[in-house]
Amino acid sequence: MNHTRLLIIGSGPAGYTAGIYAGRANLSPTLLEGMQPGGQLTITTEVENFPGWPDGVDAKELMDNMRRQAERFGTQMLPNAATKVNLDVRPFHITLDDGAEWTADSLIIATGASAKYLGLSDEQKYMGQGVSACATCDGFFYRKKVVAVVGGGDTACEEASYLAELASKVYLIVRKPHLRASKIMQERVMNNDKIEVLFETNTLGLYGENGVEGAHLVFRKGESDERKYDLPIDGFFLAIGHHPNSELFAPWLKTNEEGYIITEGDTPCTDVPGVFAAGDVADPKYRQAVIAAGSGAKAAMEAEKYLAQ
Repeated sequence: MNHTRLLIIGSGPAGYTAGIYAGRANLSPTLLEGMQPGGQLTITTEVENFPGWPDGVDAKELMDNMRRQAERFGTQMLPNAATKVNLDVRPFHITLDDGAEWTADSLIIATGASAKYLGLSDEQKYMGQGVSACATCDGFFYRKKVVAVVGGGDTACEEASYLAELASKVYLIVRKPHLRASKIMQERVMNNDKIEVLFETNTLGLYGENGVEGAHLVFRKGESDERKYDLPIDGFFLAIGHHPNSELFAPWLKTNEEGYIITEGDTPCTDVPGVFAAGDVADPKYRQAVIAAGSGAKAAMEAEKYLAQ
């Protein structure tokens, strides 16, 4: 049985920043990097909105730097994912994907949230080459270009409105004959000359030689007036929601109806003493690297305080 005073689960900006702060506090933390070291950020190419990089930075380079910084202060990195946890016992008990058993006096959960996809093979093929699940991360690259946003809820309307400030034209692809978004968001979209809503439309695939050049669409799929056509676009944004990676912890921690871990007030503290949540797994609203990093710092500071007691 292996033991650590602090186990950090997740290796995005929240996890690595928690590692930096906890390492500097001499907590000798152990960090599980999981299946995707660097987290969601690594599926984008360039990051232009992280402070301190005036010319932007390659996403992989940014995360590699964070990782090295955490290691420099004594964070032990393991290439594993947690497959089972027990938060009823003290110390907490964690089983890894290689069968190793760990105990920890405190725990920082920084497992992130995964964007929901349509399930098209083209989404993975063009990931980072025209396909994105974050308008605020990647919209800047589509200034004066034509883009499409998929979704009919508040998030989709917000992303379409945001992109309309940058792009020359925004198509909003909506499966249903109506928008699910709140009234105010619907009005904002419908009154924007740059946004065209394509109701009752599904995406069949994407095409392009060196990145996305267009989408294969179908209007009123399965109906007598079904019509298939191609829509030339430069960017394809998914806005059909995110799924927090919290299933492993849900039996022990309070989550909201979407599965995001609920923390107390403006802190990373969960309802189980000694367990903290940081980053997108506890943030249904912002989902930005800099905010995740800040929450990772807060989680490490709270863990230090908890362990000192």
